[in-house]
Amino acid sequence: MNRRNCAPGFTLIEMMLAVAILGLILVMLAGSFHAVAASKLHAEGRMDAEHAGRSIIWEMTAEIRGAVQTPVAMSRVLLRGNAQFLSGKAANAISVSTLDAGHRRSITGHGSENIVTYSLKRNPNHEGWLLLERAEQNGLDPNVDYQPVTIADNVLSLRIRYFDGNQWGDTWNSDNLSPGMQLPLAVSIDLDMAAPNGRDLRFATEVIIPMSVAQW
Repeated sequence: MNRRNCAPGFTLIEMMLAVAILGLILVMLAGSFHAVAASKLHAEGRMDAEHAGRSIIWEMTAEIRGAVQTPVAMSRVLLRGNAQFLSGKAANAISVSTLDAGHRRSITGHGSENIVTYSLKRNPNHEGWLLLERAEQNGLDPNVDYQPVTIADNVLSLRIRYFDGNQWGDTWNSDNLSPGMQLPLAVSIDLDMAAPNGRDLRFATEVIIPMSVAQW
Protein backbone atom coordinates (compact mmCIF):
# COMPACT_ATOMS: atom_id res chain seq x y z
CA MET A 1 0.00 0.00 0.00
CA ASN A 2 1.27 3.44 -0.90
CA ARG A 3 1.73 5.64 2.19
CA ARG A 4 1.01 8.73 0.10
CA ASN A 5 -2.67 7.66 -0.13
CA CYS A 6 -3.12 7.47 3.70
CA ALA A 7 -5.00 10.34 5.44
CA PRO A 8 -2.74 12.41 7.70
CA GLY A 9 -3.47 12.15 11.47
CA PHE A 10 -2.52 13.83 14.77
CA THR A 11 0.10 12.60 17.09
CA LEU A 12 -0.63 12.15 20.79
CA ILE A 13 1.58 15.10 21.65
CA GLU A 14 -0.33 17.36 19.25
CA MET A 15 -3.67 16.31 20.73
CA MET A 16 -2.44 16.87 24.30
CA LEU A 17 -1.13 20.30 23.32
CA ALA A 18 -4.46 21.21 21.71
CA VAL A 19 -6.39 20.09 24.81
CA ALA A 20 -4.05 22.11 27.03
CA ILE A 21 -4.53 25.25 24.92
CA LEU A 22 -8.32 24.75 24.93
CA GLY A 23 -8.30 24.33 28.70
CA LEU A 24 -6.27 27.52 29.10
CA ILE A 25 -8.72 29.44 26.92
CA LEU A 26 -11.68 28.10 28.93
CA VAL A 27 -10.02 29.13 32.21
CA MET A 28 -9.41 32.63 30.85
CA LEU A 29 -13.03 32.89 29.66
CA ALA A 30 -14.33 31.66 33.01
CA GLY A 31 -12.21 34.26 34.81
CA SER A 32 -13.55 36.99 32.54
CA PHE A 33 -17.15 35.89 33.09
CA HIS A 34 -16.58 35.82 36.86
CA ALA A 35 -15.08 39.32 36.82
CA VAL A 36 -18.01 40.65 34.77
CA ALA A 37 -20.54 38.99 37.07
CA ALA A 38 -18.79 40.32 40.18
CA SER A 39 -18.66 43.83 38.72
CA LYS A 40 -22.36 43.63 37.89
CA LEU A 41 -23.20 42.55 41.44
CA HIS A 42 -21.09 45.36 42.93
CA ALA A 43 -22.69 47.91 40.61
CA GLU A 44 -26.21 46.73 41.45
CA GLY A 45 -25.39 46.70 45.16
CA ARG A 46 -24.01 50.22 44.99
CA MET A 47 -27.06 51.43 43.07
CA ASP A 48 -29.34 49.88 45.70
CA ALA A 49 -27.33 51.54 48.49
CA GLU A 50 -27.44 54.90 46.70
CA HIS A 51 -31.19 54.59 46.20
CA ALA A 52 -31.69 53.73 49.87
CA GLY A 53 -29.54 56.65 51.00
CA ARG A 54 -31.32 59.14 48.75
CA SER A 55 -34.70 57.85 49.93
CA ILE A 56 -33.71 58.33 53.57
CA ILE A 57 -32.46 61.86 52.93
CA TRP A 58 -35.61 62.68 50.96
CA GLU A 59 -37.92 61.42 53.71
CA MET A 60 -36.00 63.15 56.51
CA THR A 61 -35.92 66.38 54.51
CA ALA A 62 -39.68 66.34 53.93
CA GLU A 63 -40.45 65.63 57.58
CA ILE A 64 -38.08 68.27 58.96
CA ARG A 65 -39.41 70.80 56.45
CA GLY A 66 -42.89 70.04 57.78
CA ALA A 67 -41.94 70.92 61.38
CA VAL A 68 -44.93 72.44 63.17
CA GLN A 69 -45.08 75.96 64.57
CA THR A 70 -48.47 77.53 64.02
CA PRO A 71 -49.32 80.76 65.83
CA VAL A 72 -53.03 80.62 64.96
CA ALA A 73 -53.85 77.03 65.86
CA MET A 74 -52.98 74.70 68.68
CA SER A 75 -50.03 72.50 67.81
CA ARG A 76 -47.19 70.76 69.56
CA VAL A 77 -43.93 72.47 68.70
CA LEU A 78 -41.23 69.85 69.09
CA LEU A 79 -37.76 69.60 67.64
CA ARG A 80 -35.04 67.93 69.66
CA GLY A 81 -31.64 67.07 68.28
CA ASN A 82 -29.15 65.08 70.35
CA ALA A 83 -25.45 64.72 69.51
CA GLN A 84 -23.86 61.40 70.35
CA PHE A 85 -21.10 59.13 69.10
CA LEU A 86 -21.09 55.39 68.44
CA SER A 87 -17.97 53.49 67.42
CA GLY A 88 -16.16 56.84 67.36
CA LYS A 89 -18.47 58.36 64.72
CA ALA A 90 -21.36 60.81 64.84
CA ALA A 91 -24.68 59.08 65.47
CA ASN A 92 -27.08 61.94 66.06
CA ALA A 93 -30.77 61.55 66.86
CA ILE A 94 -33.67 63.85 66.04
CA SER A 95 -37.33 64.08 67.04
CA VAL A 96 -39.69 66.43 65.24
CA SER A 97 -43.39 67.17 65.29
CA THR A 98 -44.26 67.32 61.61
CA LEU A 99 -47.22 67.69 59.29
CA ASP A 100 -45.53 65.57 56.66
CA ALA A 101 -44.87 62.30 58.45
CA GLY A 102 -44.45 59.59 55.87
CA HIS A 103 -45.92 62.03 53.31
CA ARG A 104 -49.44 60.80 54.10
CA ARG A 105 -51.67 63.85 54.27
CA SER A 106 -55.39 64.13 54.19
CA ILE A 107 -57.30 65.17 51.09
CA THR A 108 -57.26 68.81 52.23
CA GLY A 109 -53.49 68.70 52.52
CA HIS A 110 -53.55 69.31 56.28
CA GLY A 111 -53.56 66.46 58.75
CA SER A 112 -52.75 66.18 62.43
CA GLU A 113 -49.11 66.41 63.27
CA ASN A 114 -47.06 63.31 63.95
CA ILE A 115 -43.95 62.99 66.06
CA VAL A 116 -41.16 61.31 64.11
CA THR A 117 -37.89 60.16 65.65
CA TYR A 118 -34.71 59.01 63.93
CA SER A 119 -32.07 57.30 66.06
CA LEU A 120 -29.13 54.95 65.65
CA LYS A 121 -27.74 51.96 67.50
CA ARG A 122 -24.93 49.49 66.85
CA ASN A 123 -25.48 46.76 64.29
CA PRO A 124 -24.87 43.50 66.21
CA ASN A 125 -24.21 41.63 62.96
CA HIS A 126 -21.55 43.91 61.50
CA GLU A 127 -18.77 45.69 63.35
CA GLY A 128 -18.65 49.42 62.61
CA TRP A 129 -22.11 49.58 61.05
CA LEU A 130 -25.12 51.26 62.65
CA LEU A 131 -28.84 50.59 62.49
CA LEU A 132 -30.96 53.62 61.59
CA GLU A 133 -34.39 53.37 63.18
CA ARG A 134 -37.49 55.46 62.57
CA ALA A 135 -40.38 55.70 65.05
CA GLU A 136 -43.65 57.56 64.64
CA GLN A 137 -46.51 58.47 66.95
CA ASN A 138 -49.65 60.53 66.57
CA GLY A 139 -49.32 64.04 67.92
CA LEU A 140 -52.91 63.94 69.20
CA ASP A 141 -52.11 60.95 71.40
CA PRO A 142 -48.41 61.13 72.28
CA ASN A 143 -48.77 58.50 75.00
CA VAL A 144 -49.12 55.76 72.39
CA ASP A 145 -45.69 54.65 71.22
CA TYR A 146 -45.11 52.70 68.04
CA GLN A 147 -42.27 50.25 67.67
CA PRO A 148 -39.32 51.70 65.75
CA VAL A 149 -38.66 50.34 62.27
CA THR A 150 -35.13 49.75 60.98
CA ILE A 151 -34.80 51.58 57.67
CA ALA A 152 -31.06 50.97 57.13
CA ASP A 153 -28.51 48.58 58.61
CA ASN A 154 -25.35 49.91 56.92
CA VAL A 155 -25.08 53.45 58.30
CA LEU A 156 -21.56 54.60 59.17
CA SER A 157 -22.41 58.02 60.61
CA LEU A 158 -25.21 60.57 60.78
CA ARG A 159 -24.58 64.19 61.72
CA ILE A 160 -27.43 66.68 62.01
CA ARG A 161 -26.76 70.36 62.66
CA TYR A 162 -29.03 73.32 63.36
CA PHE A 163 -28.76 76.99 62.31
CA ASP A 164 -30.24 79.54 64.73
CA GLY A 165 -29.68 82.55 62.49
CA ASN A 166 -26.15 83.21 63.73
CA GLN A 167 -24.30 79.92 63.97
CA TRP A 168 -24.57 76.18 63.48
CA GLY A 169 -24.85 73.82 66.44
CA ASP A 170 -24.99 70.06 66.94
CA THR A 171 -27.94 70.10 69.36
CA TRP A 172 -31.38 71.65 69.56
CA ASN A 173 -34.14 71.59 72.16
CA SER A 174 -37.35 73.43 71.43
CA ASP A 175 -38.51 72.88 75.04
CA ASN A 176 -35.90 75.36 76.28
CA LEU A 177 -36.78 78.12 73.82
CA SER A 178 -39.39 80.86 73.83
CA PRO A 179 -42.68 80.35 71.95
CA GLY A 180 -42.33 81.39 68.34
CA MET A 181 -38.58 80.87 68.48
CA GLN A 182 -38.51 77.14 68.92
CA LEU A 183 -37.48 76.07 65.42
CA PRO A 184 -34.11 76.58 63.73
CA LEU A 185 -33.95 78.41 60.43
CA ALA A 186 -32.21 75.49 58.74
CA VAL A 187 -31.06 71.95 59.40
CA SER A 188 -28.16 70.21 57.69
CA ILE A 189 -27.93 66.42 57.31
CA ASP A 190 -24.75 64.47 56.58
CA LEU A 191 -25.26 60.74 56.12
CA ASP A 192 -22.52 58.18 55.44
CA MET A 193 -23.44 54.64 54.42
CA ALA A 194 -21.41 51.56 53.56
CA ALA A 195 -21.46 50.22 50.00
CA PRO A 196 -20.88 46.61 48.86
CA ASN A 197 -17.53 47.43 47.25
CA GLY A 198 -16.13 48.83 50.48
CA ARG A 199 -16.37 52.48 49.41
CA ASP A 200 -18.47 54.83 51.52
CA LEU A 201 -21.50 56.62 50.14
CA ARG A 202 -22.01 60.16 51.39
CA PHE A 203 -25.22 62.14 51.23
CA ALA A 204 -25.68 65.73 52.39
CA THR A 205 -28.41 68.35 52.25
CA GLU A 206 -29.67 71.48 53.99
CA VAL A 207 -33.32 71.97 54.87
CA ILE A 208 -35.09 75.32 55.27
CA ILE A 209 -38.00 75.11 57.71
CA PRO A 210 -40.88 77.26 56.35
CA MET A 211 -42.63 77.70 59.72
CA SER A 212 -39.46 79.12 61.27
CA VAL A 213 -39.14 81.96 58.74
CA ALA A 214 -41.98 83.97 60.30
CA GLN A 215 -40.21 84.08 63.67
CA TRP A 216 -37.27 86.01 62.21
